[in-house]
Amino acid sequence: MARDQTEIEQRNRQCLEAFVVRARRVAEHSLADDWEKLVALIDPKIGVRFENGEVWIRQELPAEEVVESAAARIRPILLTAEDCFHMKALKALGYACLELPRDAEQIRVMRAEWKMRVDPATPLDSAYRVLVANTTTGEEHDLDAHRLAMSWIYGDVVHHDTERRKEGDPFGLRDRFRAAVPLVAWTMVATVELLNYIEALCKDGVLHLQPEVFDAQVALKSTVWEEPAQMFAAPVGTEMPSGATASLPEGWLPVGKDTDLSHLKSIFGTQLLHPTTAAPETTPLSEHSDAGQPESVGTTLRPFTGLYNRWPGTDRPS
Repeated sequence: MARDQTEIEQRNRQCLEAFVVRARRVAEHSLADDWEKLVALIDPKIGVRFENGEVWIRQELPAEEVVESAAARIRPILLTAEDCFHMKALKALGYACLELPRDAEQIRVMRAEWKMRVDPATPLDSAYRVLVANTTTGEEHDLDAHRLAMSWIYGDVVHHDTERRKEGDPFGLRDRFRAAVPLVAWTMVATVELLNYIEALCKDGVLHLQPEVFDAQVALKSTVWEEPAQMFAAPVGTEMPSGATASLPEGWLPVGKDTDLSHLKSIFGTQLLHPTTAAPETTPLSEHSDAGQPESVGTTLRPFTGLYNRWPGTDRPS
């Protein structure tokens, strides 16, 4: 029994820690910078005016690409298979708060609201329905707001779900987007509020999560950097270093202000060198200190390879 309980607690802690990291990334999205405006998007206002016997409605929403990036950040929180799935976090909290009646009730309320807002049981539980008709063909369609929203999220944005796109196509991109905005906004608000609640439970000693999940960088505030670095170059085919702190194999030379750069390739998109002879094979620069591999760039420069590394607070070993 004790072993089962330990496994449950470990799994719950894993879910909560995953949720905290993702929720912090959601909280740092630009839409969350103005909390009142974000909350207002849950129920966006529609202006109405009357002109020449006609009724006109007007609605202003954020730019689609802004909401699209927010949808990408909340997507794992919507997926049942992810460790950071919202309902998994709530289930883990419910287990941790079994002996705390007020907290247990609050968690039940949050679970019920999530089901109503994000996973309605029937179309009748959705906020509204849209009905359209083709006056030429007589074809008619109707769809609830939740399925329209999901058609935008999974058909237009984070996937290209053919069935969802087919279902939402008769209503157009605008109606799909308009339905998605309140869902994205509500999910963001619910995520940030749950994050705050988890933080409070940690401070009260109810939860014990790894401190780093609250401290680790989860989003970039700036994409412009200037930092000290060391650069080295060698002909293509030269043995690569075995690690960031290992001594450089023979053939690698440091790149400095007096280095002749005419035989090197472009660095970080800036053409530093003049073309020479065509190379049958080139090796791209390797930025070992950051994740991801840069793409090879077609060029007519001599086949040289580059090495770039950062050693914060330390000197490169000789």
